Amino acid sequence: MTSKERAKLKKQAMELESIFHIGKMGITPQTIDALRDALRAKELIKINILKNCDDETLALARILSERTGAEIVQVIGRRIVLYKKNLQKEKKKKLSEKRSIVKTGLKNKNKPLKPRKSRKQV
Repeated sequence: MTSKERAKLKKQAMELESIFHIGKMGITPQTIDALRDALRAKELIKINILKNCDDETLALARILSERTGAEIVQVIGRRIVLYKKNLQKEKKKKLSEKRSIVKTGLKNKNKPLKPRKSRKQV
């Protein structure tokens, strides 16, 4: 992941609410399954580590990243932001874009316009 991509994801994450809270039980198999499902649905998630969790935040971020296959975008204080690209979602998006282009007839929307010939006034 490039620094520009990471910066863009950080910006998006600022607006997100934490959808997971990890407490004194730490990381369980159910937590990992739920995180995988959330990443598949949203791609970008924010996790809050509660004060009663004894593990270090950075260590938890690395473990979650390894087990879910996601990338760590940011670790600030007791918050972790993870990102995992959903290829199926991307394919659906491209397919819907192609369909909308065909429906509207904008197939050649990126073609440069030809310059008009000027008419001489008589």
